[in-house]
Amino acid sequence: MNSPNLIKESTLDWLLDPADPGAAYLAMRDLLDLPPDDPSLISARMKAHTAGPIAQVLDAMSEPGYWEGPGPGYNPKYFSTVWALNLLAQLGASASQDERIQRACRYYLDQALTPYGQISASGAPSGTADCLQGNMCWALTVMGFNDPSVDRAFEWMARSVTGEGIAPMGQKDAGVRYYAGKCGPLFACGANDGASCAWGAVKVLMAFAALPLERRTPLVNTAIKAGVDFIFTIDPATAEYPHPYAPKTSGNWWKFGFPVFYVTDLLQLVEAIVGLGYGQDPRLANALQIIRDKQDSNGRWLLEYDYQGKIKADFGKKKEANKWVTLRALRALKMASC
Repeated sequence: MNSPNLIKESTLDWLLDPADPGAAYLAMRDLLDLPPDDPSLISARMKAHTAGPIAQVLDAMSEPGYWEGPGPGYNPKYFSTVWALNLLAQLGASASQDERIQRACRYYLDQALTPYGQISASGAPSGTADCLQGNMCWALTVMGFNDPSVDRAFEWMARSVTGEGIAPMGQKDAGVRYYAGKCGPLFACGANDGASCAWGAVKVLMAFAALPLERRTPLVNTAIKAGVDFIFTIDPATAEYPHPYAPKTSGNWWKFGFPVFYVTDLLQLVEAIVGLGYGQDPRLANALQIIRDKQDSNGRWLLEYDYQGKIKADFGKKKEANKWVTLRALRALKMASC
């Protein structure tokens, strides 16, 4: 790693324990700076896909490529296709490693992607939301599902941020417009009383950060700037973004978890912003310090938010040192130091 004092040798040994092939693979991939063709990395990737949580999720997939039931796959939470694909992406699954991942991505887009590029919980344009669009654009991209339809989803997402070419919600005769859920530009969300939703913003920026530079259109770059400007309207460490339906900011911002679905934490905000190249921006300093301060004396981070009992996998106990959260934190801090 570029920051030698960031990770203890004992922590790295813990993460690289071959008894946990999923975490070991991500530690090798993200922390050791190995070249993609390194034999040990290739072997670790193969083991991660044939044992551990990636294999567990894939074994529950149906032959056509969905989980739980056919269709756009948003429900039931958190067992259906949307959540399975997002979890696979967080686990480091690759479409080039297992044909089932390719099949599942193709099936999902056939069901959930509209002609205009909205990724929808229902299959209709009105079923889109920033958190869903961002999560799934991110997941499909990091798993290496390279299909022109994904670029269409990114273009819609960029337009939804800037407002370019999208009619107001009330203009119901327009071919492309906002709806009650995704109700306006700059992450406006009906579930947030029409105000900009920072959780949705983080998901969208995570996806843009994953998009290779050569695939970023001028519109995407404009949307990225608008999103980053929104994040920095305040000190991100305070998370004092609009919350009209709640008397105070959600405490979940400061509870680091795994996996991460639509509930967002400060660590994911930092992951998105440093992924876009703002790791050295002084406006991010306080948020980075919060992450550092959560590291325990053994160089690890605790699981503070989880989906225990809501997903068919076990990623550790709350309030205990957690490999998956530790990987997230070290990866973000490493990127910020570059």
